[in-house]
Amino acid sequence: MGDEQKIGYEELLAISKAAFEEVPDFTVAVEEEFALLDPSTLGLLNRFEDVQQAALGTDLEPHLVGELIASEAEVHTGRCDTFADCMERVGERRAQLRALVEPLGIGLSSTGTHPWSPWQEQRIIDTPHYRRNDELLRYVVWRNNTFGLHVHVGINGPDRAIRVCSALRNYLPELLAVSASSPFVEGVYTYLHSARTQVFTRMFPRCGIPDWFEGWDDWEQYVRFLYETGSVTENTQLWWSVRPHLQFPTVEIRICDAQPEIAEARSLAALIYSLTARIARALDEGEPLPSWPHRLLEENLWRAIRHGLSGELIDLERRESIGARVRIEQLIEWVQPVADELGATPWLTVPERNAAERQITRHEEGASMEEIFTEQVRAGERVSG
Repeated sequence: MGDEQKIGYEELLAISKAAFEEVPDFTVAVEEEFALLDPSTLGLLNRFEDVQQAALGTDLEPHLVGELIASEAEVHTGRCDTFADCMERVGERRAQLRALVEPLGIGLSSTGTHPWSPWQEQRIIDTPHYRRNDELLRYVVWRNNTFGLHVHVGINGPDRAIRVCSALRNYLPELLAVSASSPFVEGVYTYLHSARTQVFTRMFPRCGIPDWFEGWDDWEQYVRFLYETGSVTENTQLWWSVRPHLQFPTVEIRICDAQPEIAEARSLAALIYSLTARIARALDEGEPLPSWPHRLLEENLWRAIRHGLSGELIDLERRESIGARVRIEQLIEWVQPVADELGATPWLTVPERNAAERQITRHEEGASMEEIFTEQVRAGERVSG
């Protein structure tokens, strides 16, 4: 049973607001979702319960959770006070998970979608939370065999946290473009760079780019509306691509595809973390930030889904298209001073080619889907970088 069933959403909201009053600025945590694979076929394998059992009593146990389907495992760094510590833990968690699953005869991958395993063959794990979501969403949740990377950033002050969330809306397409890793799904080359986003974000309710909220009261009024009308029964049923988390006093950025390579996972986390902190500083200093309409942000989101880093995004201020890589370079230049201050700069890079581009290039060269996925799995076996 979720916390709000135990204590009521009124108390949950009060506890959450108080927690945002106390949390230090710029704590950070990273969550990574991994597919569990048959090592011989690289198909999805419904064995999360075996992994969970093997984790009992190990250092990984408190940082391992199930995530909807039995062929998926999620690991958390836990809250870190510095970005450098978080990056070290990203490596530790990957290594710990791999060391746990290999003796069980289970492989791992970390791309936004599995290229061919049918969603019809994936079993939803038997927990109260996922039973409720299964009953609520049915086909929508059955199709969601996707894998992402999430970053939580502590933001002090409830009003400030909501305003940071609102401003982050503007940059979700850029973050997706960098992270795109899923051109294949259901045995099809989709021509999308992020099929994951199309499957998850376009199907789930209360998902994708949220509305702009002015502050905590504005946000709380909407959350109350959802509970009072029976639209949600748990706070996590707001699946937006950026959200204030009601159980942890963090802003959670959820737009990104999972990353096959650890170096790219770290680089992506560095960009998200630095961007979030840079926005908070801009709000503190009265620097103007845009509040673009949803309809304009959706244009850029579609471009990121379809073409990722290889295409163009719209510079909404200048009302013209620019290369996605150029846009990311501009963003890095904007966040660089804060990245330097918070120790994120060593990991802050633009990939020469991201995971989607690498896979698409190999497809165009004539490699099979199996060969391409094998290469991504092997890349993920390197737990340093």
